Amino acid sequence: MTDQTFVNMIIAGLLSAISFILKVIWDGLRELQKADVELTGQIGRVRLMMSDSYIKKEDFDRMANALFAKLDKIENKLDGKADKIKRNDT
Repeated sequence: MTDQTFVNMIIAGLLSAISFILKVIWDGLRELQKADVELTGQIGRVRLMMSDSYIKKEDFDRMANALFAKLDKIENKLDGKADKIKRNDT
């Protein structure tokens, strides 16, 4: 075997190893891209579900107005009770 044949075999082996490593990296990249597309779709579905589970602003405003109306009624009743107690004490 000549020196040139030996060098050619070493170069061929190195190039084969490099091409194998590049193929593994390329396949891994493809798998990551597929996973990325799948995760992007899942995130979109989660965002859609979350937006449906939150209370709408109109519903919150309506509930807050009803709650404050009840609190105002309670406050007025307490003020009326406080006036009766002060009148009875004097």
